[in-house]
Amino acid sequence: MLTVGVLALQGAVQEHLDCLNALPDTQGIAVKKAAELSTVDALILPGGESTTMGKLLQEFDLAPLLADKIKSGLPVWGTCAGMILLAKTIVDEPANHLGVMDITVQRNAYGSQLDSFCTDQIVPAVSAAPVPLVFIRAPYVVKVGQEVKILAVVAGKIVAVKENNMLATAFHPELSGCLDFHRYFVAKAKHASTI
Repeated sequence: MLTVGVLALQGAVQEHLDCLNALPDTQGIAVKKAAELSTVDALILPGGESTTMGKLLQEFDLAPLLADKIKSGLPVWGTCAGMILLAKTIVDEPANHLGVMDITVQRNAYGSQLDSFCTDQIVPAVSAAPVPLVFIRAPYVVKVGQEVKILAVVAGKIVAVKENNMLATAFHPELSGCLDFHRYFVAKAKHASTI
């Protein structure tokens, strides 16, 4: 049984837990405290408000511990705000949050909530069939480091990437009704070293 935590400080926590618990041999649990981090085999950083989540990571003294665990190989997946938390560089912001993934991201790159959209696209690493991609006030990646592999591009913008044990998506698979991305992450997490 693979235990996958969902960082439960703010954001789309229950939706990720429901997706994880729908998969065989997988248990999703909410993670709020440092001690709970040591009980999980992998972790999802959900969508939500990245600034709020970043502040809460600092307030609960989780940021250094979480960054160390990711650098030590903990499989992690950031969706939307979670992508921003992972990024080493955020456009027009002087500091990062966890700063573990060699990407530069643009926050709220698609505009306001009214500019949210959904599209279907094949993501070869994840599924041979088109998967629904739900974008809500989404970021996108403007630059990647040498070790980062681009998994998906929508309208010329990088929206899914992986680097070693880290996966980041600008969209919300937990809101799509499709389990393909969760299945992909869980399968890779079982092999732990790379996503």
